[in-house]
Amino acid sequence: MRATLYFRGSLSSCNYSCPYCPFSKNTDSAETLARDRLQVRRFTAWIADQERLGHRLSVFFNPYGEGLIHRWYREAMVQLSRMPHVEKVAIQTNLSASLDWTEELNRDTAAFWTTYHPGETSEERFLARCFDLHRRGVKFSVGSVGVRSAFDRIESLRRALPEDVYLWVNAFKDRKDYYADRDIERMRDVDPLFELNLPDYDSLGRACRTGESVFFVQGAGLVKRCYSDRRVIGHLYRDGLDRLSRTRPCGMKTCGCYIGYVHMPELELESAYGDGLLERRSLPERRAFAGYGGVR
Repeated sequence: MRATLYFRGSLSSCNYSCPYCPFSKNTDSAETLARDRLQVRRFTAWIADQERLGHRLSVFFNPYGEGLIHRWYREAMVQLSRMPHVEKVAIQTNLSASLDWTEELNRDTAAFWTTYHPGETSEERFLARCFDLHRRGVKFSVGSVGVRSAFDRIESLRRALPEDVYLWVNAFKDRKDYYADRDIERMRDVDPLFELNLPDYDSLGRACRTGESVFFVQGAGLVKRCYSDRRVIGHLYRDGLDRLSRTRPCGMKTCGCYIGYVHMPELELESAYGDGLLERRSLPERRAFAGYGGVR
């Protein structure tokens, strides 16, 4: 089976304190961190064992917090990137950790989903980390939450980044009708695919790869079809992929988050992101694809 697994352990703390993020306000205990470490290592060992079953896997770490400041996430990224049956391993990160360890990564399979938080780090410091990754040949995308107060700094970041590095803007959806037409146009100039992220897509009963070839794994091994669907569909370590996999149309009314709607086949978002779909990376020629203006 070719499958994608999202993994989220017990970690629920971050070294940043962004006002729009609830996890920035948590401090994990030593016990919680130890549990998260064991969960990540168990998951990594399980992935390694899947080679004998013939599975081809992609892995995405999306912790509730910053993972790469912890040694066990860095170790997992290196180990997974070097497994012959792992096609991609990616992680969400604020790029605050040292990057020297990335020399050990397999550049063909490792990728970063990086996020710029203007209130938490300077543009100069963040850019230095981006150029470091670029120099090392590690694939990555750059993103930022599209709040109006950050528009100037997001635009400045776009001007400074190499053209081949995609900068995406995550639409701010906590307030209804947050963006005026001029705001949308401004962010579209930064991110040609910005309007892909604006709507909440009608999804109830519609086809989705989640639960069939895409699975959301919680630290202890419980598996959900989708990150926002609370229903548990099985246990990774007890059931395995073959028993977990079946066609499961979406049970939610709408889907408005990238890591959810990209798995809806009808949207055909591979045309916009290609093999960078997992880490939200789009090449310049794909960003210019005219068919993706305000798709519904």
